[in-house]
Amino acid sequence: MRTTYRMRAGRFLGVPAVGLILLGVALIAWAIGLPTAVVAVCLVLGGLVGLAGLWILARPPVLVRLTDDQIDVRGLKTDWTGITEVGRVETTHGEAVVLRTKQKDGSILIPLQWMAPGKGEELETELRERLNKAHGYTIWDGTAGDDTDPAE
Repeated sequence: MRTTYRMRAGRFLGVPAVGLILLGVALIAWAIGLPTAVVAVCLVLGGLVGLAGLWILARPPVLVRLTDDQIDVRGLKTDWTGITEVGRVETTHGEAVVLRTKQKDGSILIPLQWMAPGKGEELETELRERLNKAHGYTIWDGTAGDDTDPAE
């Protein structure tokens, strides 16, 4: 099963805003009588940046992609068996989900402010479930095993 978590679209509102500013510059350049080439360049750039901004708002960049075998965080791919722990830490940029790896000083941070509200808890739960599955852990339901189960 494959799950994708994207960045919060609001982080990219500045991109279409820049496109609108460039369109405004084109309007001002036309109004004061600048050459047509200047107006055309501002119009084309403003239109392209505005359209790109709308595209980014409609489909924000991927932050985390989870598959059965690997986790991909912003291009950094790691096998589930290489991760030892999932938790939360406080950073200078706010709270983040941290994935501790088997490598020395190998931690992967996923800032929660980059995600849509409520998606952080969903991501953290899914990360824990997939990590448990990768290491063969099950959540104990509080009951004793059957007498026929051999001790491990």
